[in-house]
Amino acid sequence: MIRKGLSMLLAIMVFISLAACTNKDVSKDGKKIKVVTTIAQIADIVKNVGGEHVNVISLMGPGTDPHLYNAVQGDIKKLNDADVIFYNGLHLEGQMGEIFEKMQEQKPTIPVAENIPDKYLLSDPSSPSIPDPHVWFDISNWKYAVESVRDNLIALDEANKNSYTKNAANYLTELSELNDYVKKRTKEISEESRVLVTAHDAFNYFGEAYGYEVVGLQGLSTESEYSVSDVQHIVDILVDRDIKGVFVESSVSERSIKAVVEGAKEAGHEVSIGGELYSDAMGEEGTEEGTYFGMFKHNVDTIVDSLK
Repeated sequence: MIRKGLSMLLAIMVFISLAACTNKDVSKDGKKIKVVTTIAQIADIVKNVGGEHVNVISLMGPGTDPHLYNAVQGDIKKLNDADVIFYNGLHLEGQMGEIFEKMQEQKPTIPVAENIPDKYLLSDPSSPSIPDPHVWFDISNWKYAVESVRDNLIALDEANKNSYTKNAANYLTELSELNDYVKKRTKEISEESRVLVTAHDAFNYFGEAYGYEVVGLQGLSTESEYSVSDVQHIVDILVDRDIKGVFVESSVSERSIKAVVEGAKEAGHEVSIGGELYSDAMGEEGTEEGTYFGMFKHNVDTIVDSLK
């Protein structure tokens, strides 16, 4: 309750601060557009589509869990100074969703995942009305996010429309090539071995797109609690299917998966951790895994090499 109270207080502070600001047009005199994003996956799109015309700040760095993220005092200035804000939406950012809805009254605040047609969205099996927000793990879906960024940058800066259009086209082509790479690597694993066991249900789009059965200990959000019976359920699957590898996530505590490994061991079934996957966050900036393409390749290579 204290944590929620602090979050609400911060939200009110942001709203008051924003209300004191007047709407401002993006400068057309050569100054760069100031962009703030939530997750780094979106920042990667903006950097590539915006190119030399944008300055990009991502609020959530490596190892950050967006489901649990609460805006801090230092975020207020970044959000206020931005010309445009891009966030995922679909409830990925938890309590920050209300803040972004309020900010839409002051400046362009764009939920890029909500550009994806409803028919391509997956839902929470336990709550069908709630969409799965981890859309970036289906490359075909992520193309809609690229188009959203492109169109909104053009709306802000019509003078550089050709640059944004060209950059987006190149990025979309690279996404198609990445999609082909993922499919090619997946073929190296027999269909019965394509079982992906992780800490939470971040990989359902990946599984749906590339033919993996995904088993998560927690639900779509890491706010979900898991019980002893949940652990036992995963252990039973590992034993029955003779699955030898499970995966940890860079933005989620290893505790839950280690409980599964120990449970399997007690049942006489040896399971190892097949590697670390990037789910809700990417790698360190400046590394290959700090880009969307590097993160995705790392994940599929880790999965395939382990399950083979």
